[in-house]
Amino acid sequence: MSTADELDKLHQLLAKGALTQGEFEQAKARLLAAAPGPGAGLAINRLRRSATDRWIAGVCGGIARLTGVESWIWRMLFVLGLVFGGFTVFVYIVLWIFVPREEL
Repeated sequence: MSTADELDKLHQLLAKGALTQGEFEQAKARLLAAAPGPGAGLAINRLRRSATDRWIAGVCGGIARLTGVESWIWRMLFVLGLVFGGFTVFVYIVLWIFVPREEL
C-alpha cells in the first residue's frame, strides 16, 4: 500500500471519529518518517563496497550484505566465472570503479 493510501485511510479514520486529532498527527508523522524517498527502494542504490568484509576491493562483501548470501559464495561465483569465460573480471572491475565504498 502506498503512502498516499495510508494517509487517506488515516484521514478517513479521523473523519469517522475513530482517531483524535492528536492521534492522527502522530500516526501521520510516523508514516511520513518511515516513508522512503524516491529511488530508495531500489537495491542497486543501497549497494556499497564493504570496508570490513573484503579481500580485494570489498565488492563481494557489499553484494553479500545487500543480498543476504554469504560473501564466500559470491567470491566462488566470481572465480567460477573467471574460470569459465572470464567475464566476471570485467564485472568486478566495473563494480570496483562505480560502486561507492561504505562509510564507517
